[in-house]
Amino acid sequence: MIKRTAEEALLRLASQFPIVGVTGPRQSGKTTLARAVFPGKRYVTFDDRMMRELAASNPSDFIAAFPDGAVIDEAQKVPEIFDALKMRVDSSGPEPGKFILTGSSQFRLRQNMTDSMAGRAAFLKLLPFSVGELKSEGALPDDPYDLIFGGQYPPLHDPDRRFIPEDWYESYIDTYLDLDVREQINVGNLSAFKKFIQICAVYSGQLLNMDSIARDIGISAPTVKKWLSILEMSYIIHFLEPDTNNLGRSVVKTPKMYFVDSGLMCHLLRLGTKEELFLSRSKGAAVETFAVSEMLKYRTNRGKKPELTFYRDTKGFEVDTIADWKHTFAIEIKSSHEPEAKLSANTKKYISLRGDADVRNAVFYLGDLSVSINGTSYVSWRDWGQYPDQSDRAGES
Repeated sequence: MIKRTAEEALLRLASQFPIVGVTGPRQSGKTTLARAVFPGKRYVTFDDRMMRELAASNPSDFIAAFPDGAVIDEAQKVPEIFDALKMRVDSSGPEPGKFILTGSSQFRLRQNMTDSMAGRAAFLKLLPFSVGELKSEGALPDDPYDLIFGGQYPPLHDPDRRFIPEDWYESYIDTYLDLDVREQINVGNLSAFKKFIQICAVYSGQLLNMDSIARDIGISAPTVKKWLSILEMSYIIHFLEPDTNNLGRSVVKTPKMYFVDSGLMCHLLRLGTKEELFLSRSKGAAVETFAVSEMLKYRTNRGKKPELTFYRDTKGFEVDTIADWKHTFAIEIKSSHEPEAKLSANTKKYISLRGDADVRNAVFYLGDLSVSINGTSYVSWRDWGQYPDQSDRAGES
């Protein structure tokens, strides 16, 4: 089993809160993580009809049957259990890490936990495998386009299952529509929603344009806004908001949209092979989507908010990503395989505009060697998820 970086964050949260919910997209490894981190806890899944019926008929007695706590999978299938958990936590005093809850339906799990357990529960978001996780297990391919095209959902990297990505993604989308989206929209709109997801893939890495998406599908802008929120809440897409630093220039106020997994994006674009991706006009957007996802994972795997923005003024000058972490990082993302000096022009200009010597600049590129040249870090795709840590170790300025 590939060790997850989020293990440490899960243990940290469980040392403080009596209940921890592990959220994230379907098939990201939530249950596997919870069971690996807490092997001594009883495991219960409400996929088991008998367990589901027992819990629903008498939730308080059901919870009392686990005095040492439990890992409860598909918790959202028994809504009655959340009030019982709240009563148990309130009556028994502080017992950190007592119950770990997971579920495939993020809408219902988060809603039930938020409604019932304010102040009693913490959330950890688990996204698909990171480059660093695959690298540490010797499972990283030699060609970055194998990963950009194939994606990073755990089942696709299970050598015992041997899924063909095209078949797996098609099944994934059908399951997502049937079990998640069906609860949120009119059933008659499911086919339009599937087309909507496909259109959104075209816009990954671009400024959000709801009017354009609405015209492409033939729906209203308010419907686009509602459907985008569904994709975001279920971890299919992520938004980067514009950088708010006052640089004395007009800046755009529109967010940029990214898919959380570049492989799903490529499937929705109907790209059949990595060679098709390489020759596609979507290549740059796919690389940028892949890079932003790695930065998201760097933060979520540590139980932290992304704190990622981008900078773009009304004249078109842009820096792909601004990461406000321990330091501020201005990052350009390029599909180049060579660390050329011209690739850092925008990040250096941004630093000059800010007049802040503490801002670090980097170029994420597809070469195999991470190097520092003239104050700019050229970061290999193999190291994207570890760049901030490497930057600190190197003592860059």
